[in-house]
Amino acid sequence: MLRVLVADDQDLFRAGFGLILGSQPDMEVVGEAADGESAVAAAVELRPDVVVMDVRMPGMNGIEATRQICAATTAKVLVLTMFDLDEYVYDAVRAGASGFLLKDIRRDELAEAVRTIAAGDSLLSPAATRRLLEDLVRRPSHDVAPRLAARLGELTDRERETLRLVARGLSNAEIAAELVVTEHTVKTHVSRMLTKLTLRDRVQAVAFAYESGLVVPGGSDTGDHAHD
Repeated sequence: MLRVLVADDQDLFRAGFGLILGSQPDMEVVGEAADGESAVAAAVELRPDVVVMDVRMPGMNGIEATRQICAATTAKVLVLTMFDLDEYVYDAVRAGASGFLLKDIRRDELAEAVRTIAAGDSLLSPAATRRLLEDLVRRPSHDVAPRLAARLGELTDRERETLRLVARGLSNAEIAAELVVTEHTVKTHVSRMLTKLTLRDRVQAVAFAYESGLVVPGGSDTGDHAHD
């Protein structure tokens, strides 16, 4: 049973999300919060598997709440917002969010999103992914890429290739087909890659791949390919 915490300052959204998720046979809504500070306190106390987090809330906003929750617990955070703005995507990912969706998604999409990130996968809407990558291109710091690129040396060739394919948006099954290995082997590569780079999930891996220069938006990846 997945334990879910819902954080939103609007009663209607909070109640609606709670009803949708609470009606799922594999989920239990263990708590609600109307602001960021309450969300952090509830996450620490209740230890949910997933926190559904609004961005704009009074006092501590959802981005800062996400940052504190990810630092203090093992909960995965799914950020929902009505505002499809660049800085929210970038900041949510930087704060440790595992998913980012707009509030106009269907109820079945919300439940499936919670299951997806609870299982350890990441979730960004196509629009959010595009905005994140565009933002990463706009924000490069002259000293960030070399520093991150140096960390790529910690990876084996196969782990680096796996990171490239993750950054291209391929699923584990698609990566397995690309590299001609089993899906279990891919999961092992992904897990080791995330551990070595101290990344929470695939969303952060995508950001890392672009910020380090391993993958270039609109261009070819750097380095050699084992399978093209």
